[in-house]
Amino acid sequence: MSTTTLLGVLLPVVPLVAGLTGLLLPPSPRGAATGQETARRLAVGLGVAGAAGALALAVALLFTLDSSTEASTTWIRFGGLTVTLGVRLDGAAALVAVAVAAVALAVQVYSTGYLKRGPHDDVDVDHRYPPYAAQISLFTAAMLLVVVSGDLILLLVGWEVMGLCSYLLIAHDRRLPAAPAAAMKAFLVTRVGDVGFLLGIALLGVSAGSFRIADVLAHDHGTGTLTAATLLLLAGVAGKSAQFPLHTWLPDAMAGPTPISALIHAATMVAAGVYAVIRLWPLFEATPTVLAVLGVMASVTLLLGAFAATAQDDIKRVLAWSTVSQLGYMTGALAVGSPPAALFHLLTHAAFKALLFLAAGVVIHAVGTTLMSRMGGLRHRMPVTFWCTVVGLGALAGVPPLSGFWSKEGVLAAAESALLGDGPAPAWVGWLVFLSGLLGVAVTAWYATRLLLRTFFGAARDPLLNPHDPPAVLRWPVLLLAVPAVLLGLAGFWPAFADRLPSAVPGEPATAELLHVAPLMLLPLALLALGAGLAWVRWRRDSAADPATALGPLRPVFARAFRLDDVQHTLVVRPTAALGRLARGADERLVDGAVTGTGRAARALGGGLGDLHRAALPRAATAVLAGALLIGLAAVLIGATS
Repeated sequence: MSTTTLLGVLLPVVPLVAGLTGLLLPPSPRGAATGQETARRLAVGLGVAGAAGALALAVALLFTLDSSTEASTTWIRFGGLTVTLGVRLDGAAALVAVAVAAVALAVQVYSTGYLKRGPHDDVDVDHRYPPYAAQISLFTAAMLLVVVSGDLILLLVGWEVMGLCSYLLIAHDRRLPAAPAAAMKAFLVTRVGDVGFLLGIALLGVSAGSFRIADVLAHDHGTGTLTAATLLLLAGVAGKSAQFPLHTWLPDAMAGPTPISALIHAATMVAAGVYAVIRLWPLFEATPTVLAVLGVMASVTLLLGAFAATAQDDIKRVLAWSTVSQLGYMTGALAVGSPPAALFHLLTHAAFKALLFLAAGVVIHAVGTTLMSRMGGLRHRMPVTFWCTVVGLGALAGVPPLSGFWSKEGVLAAAESALLGDGPAPAWVGWLVFLSGLLGVAVTAWYATRLLLRTFFGAARDPLLNPHDPPAVLRWPVLLLAVPAVLLGLAGFWPAFADRLPSAVPGEPATAELLHVAPLMLLPLALLALGAGLAWVRWRRDSAADPATALGPLRPVFARAFRLDDVQHTLVVRPTAALGRLARGADERLVDGAVTGTGRAARALGGGLGDLHRAALPRAATAVLAGALLIGLAAVLIGATS
């Protein structure tokens, strides 16, 4: 086994071992301060060591990987199908692995301070920290398994473990009544997409006779089989990467702890769907119909998330809806045939969105609320958090030269090229992604400016609060994440970085597909200035008023995300619940009724016979004589007739 292969194998194994070991830590009873502190220290050590080890391995892989490498061994054979254990390593896998491990390490360190009893907590949550840290390690291991897996079945294992870990982590804070419901919703909605993902994998494996990714990509699938399989895979992508219409779980997942929001939104679960399409890109490239479906889905998701973010009062929900919108940019880049642009935006988004969530967590930790209507005036009291948030929101909106500007520009340039007919998808898909992307730039700038103004500027809306910048354990992860949020976009100018991205044109470097310094850049910059300017002007007129009031009657529509949750509840949840009640009633009244009725009838018959058996002697003798007479009479009658 080569050094590169060994690094790839160890990447998911290290956090997996840390997670499993953490789950084996003995639980500490509530109130046992010494036992809780010991268990917490062990959990912190395991969690941080597992994430740090994964990051070290990922960086080593990134710098030692010269070309695509694959190694596998047969795991199971059943029928004519083969399932292998192995890794498939390339530049894209190494870059995503670094992003996943870096965000996981930041979250593990940040959580050690965030999940301590604070000034606004009335319950000590330390007794549940060990399973929390272990579940983060398992979540990280599952995502890294998806990243390096060389077999679709192995990829599916990591895919499903992520779903389970997301359920556990979102529901971690059981003091919040919304947390268990949000966790169940995330689990069930993503499961809907996962059914299609499983069927798509099965269809490809049966067609190729193997689940090994290299074999699946090399096989000449029939057009119908390939179209059906990739459409089914898109269902899983829609679930994991929160694409319309399976996006509704992601904003509700904000009920989980803020570090978990950063982990899910930045580099793990929501990135898995986009990465899966990049991993299997040749299959999607060969099916323009599926790319057209992906383009429509991406455009709707992009605008839906952007407009919904404009009317939220909860700072975490603003960021959650912005994640939905930014995922639309990534899938839009894939729809127009540019995996490099999609992966580039995935990486920059991981940096600035993790930064924004952790900075938001600092604010929430300081003021004790997630509502922007109770914030304000924090700029001077929390200067470090303020400037880090400025960097994150600037990258989100696409302010040059921050990272989000370059990656978003790459998506728009790819869409412009596709609308001219240069791409695997129809030209109208390029127009759709291009126009929705431009509109998304203006709307993103508007809600990013609103968040900054409502949170950090103006007068303090709650004079009882005394916020301040966080302690070092919370501050340093935020400061360090600000570095890639500023500089990662410039890495596109570095040939060594661009060479590790997948090129949409075989044999050509991806550098030309990443950076586009052209007059087209002026249009999104003008829209950026327009969106930010409108929010600023509205705020300047009345700094005490919410700029979202400018939306007028559209505000409640946007706040409820076009009431798609209500539509889902009406068309899916209610009929399913009614069917469940009907099945339960039928089971209780018919199945259980038949069983209990039979028992009752037998018991009644037995009781009646018992009563007869216990009759008094005179009555019993009379009954015997009467029976004998009836038998004798019957015998006489039978003899007379014969």
